[in-house]
Amino acid sequence: MTRFQVGGKVVESVDLLKKRHWSWRLDVWPFVILYGVWFITVVPSLDIADAFIVLGALVAFHSLVFLFTVWSVDFKRFVQYSKVDDIHRADYCKITPAKFSGSKEVVPLHFRKLAGSSSSEGLEEIYFEFRKQQYIYSKEKGTFSKLPYPSKETFGYYLKNTGHGTEAKVVAATEKWGRNVFEYPQPTFQKLMKEQVMEPFFVFQVFCVGLWCLDEYWYYSLFTLFMLFMFESTMAKSRLKTLSELRRVRVDSQTLMVYRCGKWVKLSGTELLPGDVVSVGRSVGQNGEDKSVPADMLLLAGTAIVNEAILTGESTPQWKVSIMGRGTGETLSARRDKAHVLFGGTKILQHTPDKSYPMKTPDGGCLAVVLRTGFETSQGKLMRTILFSTERVTANSWESGLFILFLVVFAIIAAGYVLKKGLEDPTRSKYKLFLSCSLIITSVIPPELPMELSIAVNTSLIALARRGIFCTEPFRIPFAGKVDICCFDKTGTLTSDDMEFSGVGGLTDSEDLEKEMTTVPARTLEILASCHSLVFVDNKLVGDPLEKAALKGIDWTYKSDEKAMPKKGGGDAVQIVQRHHFASHLKRMAVVVRLQEQFFAFVKGAPETIQERLIDVPPYYVPTYKKYTRQGSRVLALAFKSLPDMTVSEARSLERDMVESGLTFAGFAVFNCPIRGDSATVLTELKQSSHDLVMITGDQALTACHVAQQVHIISKPALILGRAKNKEGYAWVSPDETETVSYSENEVGALSEAYDLCIGGDCFEMLQQTSAVPKVVPYVKVFARVAPEQKELILTTFKSVGRMTLMCGDGTNDVGALKQAHVGVALLNAMPPPKGEKSSDGSSKNDTAKPAKSKKLKPATENGEGTSKSKATSSSQAGNRNLTAAEMQRQKLKKLMDELNEGGGDGQAPIVKLGDASMASPFTAKHASVCPTTDIIRQGRSTLVTTLQMFKILGLNCLATAYVLSVMYLDGVKLGDIQATISGVFTAAFFLFISHARPMPTLSAERPHPNIFCAYVFLSLLGQFAIHLLFLISSVNEASKYMPEECIEPDSEFHPNLVNTVSYMVGLMLQVATFAVNYMGHPFNQSIPENKPFLYALLAAMGFFTVITSDLFRDLNDWLKLVPMPRGLRDKLLAWAFLTFLVCYAWERLLRWAFPGKMPAWKQRQRRVAANLEKKSN
Repeated sequence: MTRFQVGGKVVESVDLLKKRHWSWRLDVWPFVILYGVWFITVVPSLDIADAFIVLGALVAFHSLVFLFTVWSVDFKRFVQYSKVDDIHRADYCKITPAKFSGSKEVVPLHFRKLAGSSSSEGLEEIYFEFRKQQYIYSKEKGTFSKLPYPSKETFGYYLKNTGHGTEAKVVAATEKWGRNVFEYPQPTFQKLMKEQVMEPFFVFQVFCVGLWCLDEYWYYSLFTLFMLFMFESTMAKSRLKTLSELRRVRVDSQTLMVYRCGKWVKLSGTELLPGDVVSVGRSVGQNGEDKSVPADMLLLAGTAIVNEAILTGESTPQWKVSIMGRGTGETLSARRDKAHVLFGGTKILQHTPDKSYPMKTPDGGCLAVVLRTGFETSQGKLMRTILFSTERVTANSWESGLFILFLVVFAIIAAGYVLKKGLEDPTRSKYKLFLSCSLIITSVIPPELPMELSIAVNTSLIALARRGIFCTEPFRIPFAGKVDICCFDKTGTLTSDDMEFSGVGGLTDSEDLEKEMTTVPARTLEILASCHSLVFVDNKLVGDPLEKAALKGIDWTYKSDEKAMPKKGGGDAVQIVQRHHFASHLKRMAVVVRLQEQFFAFVKGAPETIQERLIDVPPYYVPTYKKYTRQGSRVLALAFKSLPDMTVSEARSLERDMVESGLTFAGFAVFNCPIRGDSATVLTELKQSSHDLVMITGDQALTACHVAQQVHIISKPALILGRAKNKEGYAWVSPDETETVSYSENEVGALSEAYDLCIGGDCFEMLQQTSAVPKVVPYVKVFARVAPEQKELILTTFKSVGRMTLMCGDGTNDVGALKQAHVGVALLNAMPPPKGEKSSDGSSKNDTAKPAKSKKLKPATENGEGTSKSKATSSSQAGNRNLTAAEMQRQKLKKLMDELNEGGGDGQAPIVKLGDASMASPFTAKHASVCPTTDIIRQGRSTLVTTLQMFKILGLNCLATAYVLSVMYLDGVKLGDIQATISGVFTAAFFLFISHARPMPTLSAERPHPNIFCAYVFLSLLGQFAIHLLFLISSVNEASKYMPEECIEPDSEFHPNLVNTVSYMVGLMLQVATFAVNYMGHPFNQSIPENKPFLYALLAAMGFFTVITSDLFRDLNDWLKLVPMPRGLRDKLLAWAFLTFLVCYAWERLLRWAFPGKMPAWKQRQRRVAANLEKKSN
């Protein structure tokens, strides 16, 4: 078997290869024979010049074969390796990665004897390494799979774990997983430059420059070569900067206590192995910096408060708890059980060891077991994403290939015509003829293409970074221009995090809220005061804003010894004994508390979840909570039960299920969740710019519908899918329950015409069971009570019916959905976006502030913790007390802007640092607002439009060049060297200024064309080319009337004449017209008058054209080798030039009007997907 299907997220398949001996390689022995044949047969039979032309062709072919082994992995495999069936005969393998995971690679296959196995048994492991991940061959599965880490075992397995018991086990584990370090070689500038120079486009361009040199265009060739080297070296320098920046991120080499071979030993963090049992806690370095956790670990005993800003960008400290109390048979899930895992790279702010656990830590730390090390940790994963997405950025790469192919066809026709005509004339030099044919074909592929495409994307990256939006996957920027559906999370995204406690409801059958806390039963207040996850970090209360609001609303205080008591009056203090933290799949949390000498279980959660766990449900329970949720409030049900007498340790070890069942209802806590100031305006703008809007939230359906209405996601009457009244089947019900429509999966499309639909997570399970997901989901506007896995499924469904998706959420619980979307935007609550357009369009003077200033700030912000709130630790608090709040905010802003400028000051794509990027998504925005979505879409549309206009301009320029070089070459017309150089300078300047066009401040209802291949582009190209051709032919014919007596010698040296002068001027005029006509300004980018550099370049070119045509400066024209023109011809040329421009402009405007960008027709695709699914299930 030569191929193994892996089907993972990174690797798709693996082919087994054996390296050929160098002498048997296909780029060696066939050429040895060819060189021998040349020496024996060609040299004696041809004269020496021709023999060397043949040798030159052979060497060029040989070089091309060699270069192809660098460019194409498949070609390299064919030339240098042979396929093998037996894995033991293979020494290399070809990796085909999954989509968007990079390009194919050939990597060595390693064989290693396993430690502890004697050579006679010969137990060996076969593996390869790809992108810092190891893949091991498994005989049972018959394929390669990722090196397993002990991260998906049962909780019972972890609790029994006592680390690596013997030295042999430690050696075996070290061999298997390696050291806990981020190792990658530091690339040098020379190495990166060599990579850049070996790129196909670069080699092709150098080849073209060589051809131009042979045709005596020295200035032009050297100018092009200089430009190329400048561009490639800046690209290499920027990549070097990024990679060096990443190398500075290291595993903290702090010393930890590790339990090995039955005793506690001190080890460095880099020596940790998966399966090690360690003692971990807050540790501070010599400079007062908190040290970070060296690997991903699972807490076995104790609790910790952790700042995860470096991974998620979320500055609120997270509470981590041990796995005590979890069922021993449950399996650890990376997504569900994040509350038990300490992630590598994060910082522990405080820890509390568990004294009752049998295994004691010698230094008072928390007991944890190492799950993953090195590049497999969450931090390593994020670094891999950043590291391997620094590859060269282009937009629409396969389309650009096809487009070039289309141009090559034209060039081949032109070159064939020249060859045919040239061979008919026996006096012509064959060498010059072949040279001109090569020039025609190569002229079609513009040397600027990859440069221009990279510049377009880089410009967007810089503009976004200036607005506090960072991107780890630049290839997604053009996708943002094609987005047609935007999905938003509700809590913390559309609504603000600052909750307002409204009061307590449901205490009696009256539906009014009780706002006066003195009349609320003591038990209800006790539940609100103690059933929460708030915690003190450096004498400051941190945690969920909702829980803080409740504590403030009932006027109780919470102390650092986990005691809650009323501020006024003589109520009893409530001591928290054990917490069962909130879990999104359970939708509830619980605490065991001690009140005087009695134990109680206090529980709060979603009303429908708590309802199932009450002994007695009051009759007014459902109508009351529905009333408040309809008003858009957040409602939590409160409940309690008293527990029998027991010891504190018994209370701590109670099963969660036992604590949360048989409860007594104690009222509803009602919170008002204000909508962010700009949510409604941003979403209205998105809606008006041809985007569909969807809300995906974990909140209650009625609350979600209310908020969706306020932010304009819903504009028609709403219907919510739920169980029918008789509990049989499902029905659509309006929020006020006055309207009911029976549910039928085939009528959802028709129903969505008149209503906006909403479904809950429970109905989602029904849709999955009945395979109705693709029939229903694409038409739904609001998804409520959705679990994180379901969010992911919603996005994959939208993608499967052909929609371009944008997902905007926070970086903590929306990770899967943000990764699935074409454009995922994680919002970090750091600061509002900068006011005014100044900073957004990069025109503020400080944008390129001297980097030296910001460098001083570097150590503090190097890993991005500069923005995290928890950095305000006691050490810095003393110095800040005398600053006003406004001054502090200003300092924070200045610090952030300095950080940004460091990335985007030199016109290079900004460097994404850890802490700027979130693990969660390709785009990370440091704003507490949904504004970044419009910024990203504006930049995406701008990039898309810029690349489209570049292709059109390049296409027209190349078609005209192919014509000039072919037909005019046959008439002996050539361009002068200086003429070609000036023309090249103008083209380069135009392209540069076009790609720097800034997007419009508002989004337009018109959409850009998503693809190069559409009727609009083809008709535009062909129409303009026909007009250009007519102008060229007429002008040259007109000029030849004035010089009938002069005969132009083909293949002679260049000498000025009238036909050359006219064709050069016409060429220049067409160049200016092409740029001016095809520039796509409004409604996506600035118009020509607004894009000042481009306007000045156009005016300069027009001025230059007018000056040389009117012959104002004879010396200039002599230097350019242009001959004087007769008056009549000059006037005709100027008039025709103006007319050509007008006709092209009118044609282009007509096509833009006739073929506007449209919303994709996804409904037909949706029907096809649903029909296919039905066929499969039948």
